[in-house]
Amino acid sequence: MNKWSVSKVFEGTESAGINQNKDIQVDENVINVLDSIFDRIPVSIILIDAYSKILMISQSFADFLGVTKEKATGKTVGEINRNTRFPYVMERKKSEIAWKHTFQNGETAIVHRIPILNRKGESEYGFGMVLFDNIEELKQIIEKNELLTTELKHYKKVLKKIQGAHYSWESIIGESEAIKEAKHFGTKASETESTVLITGESGTGKELFAHAIHNDSKRQDGPFIKVNCGAIPYELLESELFGYVEGAFTGSRKGGQIGKFELAHKGSIFLDEIGDLPMNMQVKLLRVIQEKEIQKLGDSRTVKIDIRIIAATNKNLKEQVKKNLFREDLYYRLNVMSIEVPSLKHRIADIEELSQYLIKKISRHLGKYVTGISKEAMDILKNHNWPGNVRELENVLERAINICDGETIQVKHFPIYLLEEERPAENNVRTDNRKIPDLKKSVENMEKNIIKEALYLTMGNKVRAAQELGISRSSLYDKIKEFGL
Repeated sequence: MNKWSVSKVFEGTESAGINQNKDIQVDENVINVLDSIFDRIPVSIILIDAYSKILMISQSFADFLGVTKEKATGKTVGEINRNTRFPYVMERKKSEIAWKHTFQNGETAIVHRIPILNRKGESEYGFGMVLFDNIEELKQIIEKNELLTTELKHYKKVLKKIQGAHYSWESIIGESEAIKEAKHFGTKASETESTVLITGESGTGKELFAHAIHNDSKRQDGPFIKVNCGAIPYELLESELFGYVEGAFTGSRKGGQIGKFELAHKGSIFLDEIGDLPMNMQVKLLRVIQEKEIQKLGDSRTVKIDIRIIAATNKNLKEQVKKNLFREDLYYRLNVMSIEVPSLKHRIADIEELSQYLIKKISRHLGKYVTGISKEAMDILKNHNWPGNVRELENVLERAINICDGETIQVKHFPIYLLEEERPAENNVRTDNRKIPDLKKSVENMEKNIIKEALYLTMGNKVRAAQELGISRSSLYDKIKEFGL
């Protein structure tokens, strides 16, 4: 086999401590193969030996230096570029990565210089590469990168507005003991990574608590994905939560679809109305909690996810468990951190502050100048039982602001069902002229008021009103006709 003998050709290598009497034997065939490879790489590269003698140089690097490959090969790097730092790099045995270097021809570039050590830890070869031979081009790339980074930050902010949580603890109005206790447990929950179960009647503000917990947690910069388990049709729920791959079922989207769980990766997912989750989906949710992974429809692979689950319900899940409508193991998995949001009737002390806040919010939204509420009107609000909670209060105030012709909400601006309610007696002393009401008439009046209230809260939607009342549509139509509604 032919060998190529290399002798000392670089002056001053005594200071580098290199043995000048040792010849380096290099396989000529290997040199030829590597040399041909060098020219196919569209980057300026060079290979030197322990004495800084050029073994190989790419055509593009030779062109950049203004020499021919034949003239450069066999010479030391110092002979073709007196500004070289390679002898220093070989002596120190430490790479110089992405250094700015000015060549003797005046060209400036960003370069790598890398010593290749043998088993004894000595510099045996040196590898050099020009990353950028045009500084202006590098500046343009940096500017484009900075622009892309700025755009990325912008779109992250936009995405957070779309997918993020919008409310904080300051959004939950009230200073009653009931609401302060709920907020206290909420702030404790935000400090953990455990699952959270928020309970409470409809309209109490459970979603606000979910938003605030996420925004106060270490996941606040991650996505906040909301899912109403009772609003998504049963047959679509699994694909919405887990996603699917292309061809998973007839009519599936080309390219498949990412599910809500995967969208919530590194963030939180809010599962509202968790009590309406079908039993087969409860099993799948339990696996997500336990295994921290999901499996898309039509896919045999699993995907690891990092999510925090916040669930909410207006149902008594303990009773649901007893009726075999909710899995007991899932209930205990969800109920690690439990928060009960109080109903409005248990926080009457907050009604005035809540009303003032809602009046400002609604007036701003409707573009009306309504600033206050009369004492008589406030007394009526404080005496109402509020079965629809804060949501009902907001509806009442929005209606009042819409028909208000001044700056102050008066009693006359309230719906009839509020005004017809009997006020609680101030004491339990029975007077002589007090009559025992007719039972049948009292029941009819109560039934009439309940139906009127249901129609108001559902904005006249008779189908929904019948569902909320637990009666058939035909029965509701009969009652509406009977009471002249």
